[in-house]
Amino acid sequence: MRWLRHVFSPSVRRAFPPAQLQAITEAITAGERRHGGQVMFAVEADLPLAALWQGITAQQRAGQAFAQLRTWDTEHNNGVLIYLLLADHAIELVADRGLRGRIGEAQWLAICAHMQQRLREGALQEAVLLAIEEVSDLLAGHYPPVPGSQDDGLPDTPQILG
Repeated sequence: MRWLRHVFSPSVRRAFPPAQLQAITEAITAGERRHGGQVMFAVEADLPLAALWQGITAQQRAGQAFAQLRTWDTEHNNGVLIYLLLADHAIELVADRGLRGRIGEAQWLAICAHMQQRLREGALQEAVLLAIEEVSDLLAGHYPPVPGSQDDGLPDTPQILG
């Protein structure tokens, strides 16, 4: 069944028209003004059939995307990837090593649960905006903004994979 969802998955551009992608970019930019961390959003419509055949999970793919997008490439190792795989309705948060021990697994899972609820309601953009806000809240508690800092190590624009 999973491969059918991937073959017939809607395109990212249909799920997230340009105005929605712009709203997500603006939310990341605004969130990063509140903290010294870095947030990146990546979305993928589906996985290639070879990846499905190999049994690649959304969690594994999110880890690959984290590395591919160089989300780890921040000054304080405090990048967070919010990953959405549309075909599986899967959400993964991947945090860099600078956040280990600072933010508990339960906090990350709560963000995923809130986002999943919005996705079930069919509110894709709202789900992503909520996750960005909640991740930014967590980062603000551990990495306050540095006055005058122009460090924006990761792109604020959504990364469309696949």
